[in-house]
Amino acid sequence: MDILWNLLMLALGFVLLVKGADWFVDGAAGIANKFKIPQLIIGLTIVAMGTSAPEAAVSISAALKGSAEITIGNIVGSNILNILIILGLTAVITPVAVAKSTIRVDIPFMLAISILLLVQGLDGSVTLLDGIVLLVVFAGYLTYLVINARKNPEQLEEEQIKNQSIWMCLLWTAIGLVAIILGSNFSVDAASNIARILGLSERFIGLTIVALGTSLPELVTSVMAARKGNADIAIGNIVGSNIFNILFVVGLSSVIVSVPFASAFIVDMIVAIGAGVLLWIFSLHKKKLIPIHGVVFLLAYAGYFAYLMMK
Repeated sequence: MDILWNLLMLALGFVLLVKGADWFVDGAAGIANKFKIPQLIIGLTIVAMGTSAPEAAVSISAALKGSAEITIGNIVGSNILNILIILGLTAVITPVAVAKSTIRVDIPFMLAISILLLVQGLDGSVTLLDGIVLLVVFAGYLTYLVINARKNPEQLEEEQIKNQSIWMCLLWTAIGLVAIILGSNFSVDAASNIARILGLSERFIGLTIVALGTSLPELVTSVMAARKGNADIAIGNIVGSNIFNILFVVGLSSVIVSVPFASAFIVDMIVAIGAGVLLWIFSLHKKKLIPIHGVVFLLAYAGYFAYLMMK
């Protein structure tokens, strides 16, 4: 019964995280709109960070609860899942075009900060100073996004913001925030309990189950976009999410509390970097992902999962 109860709590936590992120983004974007903040800025900050809200909430909550392996495992696992599973499934469904800016700037930048995180973790922890570095780089990346979007306005899809009263926007923001906090607490507690009951490591749970749960918004968005013939937005969303996960989520978590980085995560970071390199190579080849690329991604994840099971 304990395992069933914790599975139910884990599922409830994921639902609260996903819906809470939606409500929070809608409310926060509405408030920003009321204060005449340009939709360009809203779309590149509030809305974009909303997709990383589940990872942020779970990672910070896990760090504060002392479940350090879930903190790093969630981020590294999400980044691996985003490329190998989400882009893999999307590419199998339909060819996915890759924008020039994604190939030239975003994917190399994602690889660079992944290597930076690996280097920061080699001494056994991601410290306050490391977190400040990540957040400074994050601020620089946001500045680049805003400048680039102003130069190329046709590339930006403006977020449709519901026209609600300021009080309704505040209410939805508060409800979303509460849902995210509750969802992260339920998820971390349940995942830790499941790991203990089954004799699994928190690293394994963080890299797989928790990572999949917090990546649900990206999974649903990308697969639905592919089915509707808008698959070209999938890679930008995934690469952007991976960048936000490292710079914003790990950066913020380590500023709040020093995050231990177990030596076992070195292999996982190498896998995450390898997945990024594979994405870059495939993108350079045809300027798009095709079904065979998706199959390679999925097989690569199957091999990685088999490795995790053997550890």
